[in-house]
Amino acid sequence: MKNNTSFIPRQEYFDRIAKFQANIKAAGLDACLVHGTESDFANVRYLTEYWPTFEQAGVFVPAEGEAVLLIGPESEKYAKGRAVVDKVAMMLNYREAAEPDYPGIPLATYADVVKMSGCKSLKKLGLCGTAVMTKPTLDAIAAQLPGVEVVVAEDCFRPLRWVKSENELNSHRKAFKIAEKAVRAMLNEMKPGMTEFQALSIAQREIFANGGEYEGHSLYCFGGDRTSNGISRPTYAKLKKNEIIQLNIGARVGGYSSSIGIPVYFGKLPKEQMALVEFGLRAHKYTFELIKAGVDACDVAKKYTQWGIDQGWGDYMLYGPVHGLGIQETESPWIETTSKYKLQKNMTYQIDTFFTGNGYGLRWERGCIVTEDGCELLSKKFMSLKDCKLD
Repeated sequence: MKNNTSFIPRQEYFDRIAKFQANIKAAGLDACLVHGTESDFANVRYLTEYWPTFEQAGVFVPAEGEAVLLIGPESEKYAKGRAVVDKVAMMLNYREAAEPDYPGIPLATYADVVKMSGCKSLKKLGLCGTAVMTKPTLDAIAAQLPGVEVVVAEDCFRPLRWVKSENELNSHRKAFKIAEKAVRAMLNEMKPGMTEFQALSIAQREIFANGGEYEGHSLYCFGGDRTSNGISRPTYAKLKKNEIIQLNIGARVGGYSSSIGIPVYFGKLPKEQMALVEFGLRAHKYTFELIKAGVDACDVAKKYTQWGIDQGWGDYMLYGPVHGLGIQETESPWIETTSKYKLQKNMTYQIDTFFTGNGYGLRWERGCIVTEDGCELLSKKFMSLKDCKLD
């Protein structure tokens, strides 16, 4: 009996595999090997619903045949209970980072996996998920598949995840509803003197109490100079008055992520910080106007960047205004001045409005779905300066 862990119907996974196989064939490849880790698991989960714990995982997908889930030596029962695919192979190179030997456990090689998949001839193998693929995996491929040509094949797979099905969109919608509840609880219950961890425990309580399967990403709650960091983590620091406190709260539902970002404060902000908060919100809302099916992604970034410069805040910008959203809160494709694709209906993005100043910064953030005439915001809450002041 398979566990009911996903909001995505079982058949949809096999439809994804079939589309992937068509791309593999069109690229002149015999198969692709997809890689994932516990933290960057999206590729593997997208094809199989499997999410590794401690270990790594892979999916071997032949151009013709059946997909095989590749796991470490400890996860056989877990994988067979969760994954939608029936063929599972335990392999040493997907073990946990402590690298135990597992004496006595029979393990497969890539040659065994090729036979399991029904792949008749393997001369050219594509790799997907290479940004997180490990040296032990690459070494095992070279040793166990001698003579096979190996190439990077991200373009065969990555675009499959860009345009979402209605089931995926509904998972995102549910995840954002939960994130809204978590943010509201934090705004109601946060107090000066709490540690950043204590404040985040409010959000974690709400995420799990309201149907989230996990946090959508590493949750943000931190103040002071760390708000100027593009990426940061909470600490034992206590929340203070008269400074920006950055919240980014996301839930995960059926594998799909959400995040809502808002700068908040107790007391009164210095004039220059309050001005950046206000400008950040205007920039956030301006970005909504730029997103529409059919527009060039690079034009969104170029218009946003020039608008920010014209408004006098160009020096506070760090990167482009929008990044992809899916199983990971940050994933391909980004919207940057160098982007070379058009927005399509049912692409999903995080509108990530980040500005960094001298010792402070802020981020307004929420998700959206591209529509034919604009974008559907996945959350319409917390878009007022009144939401920022907590006392």
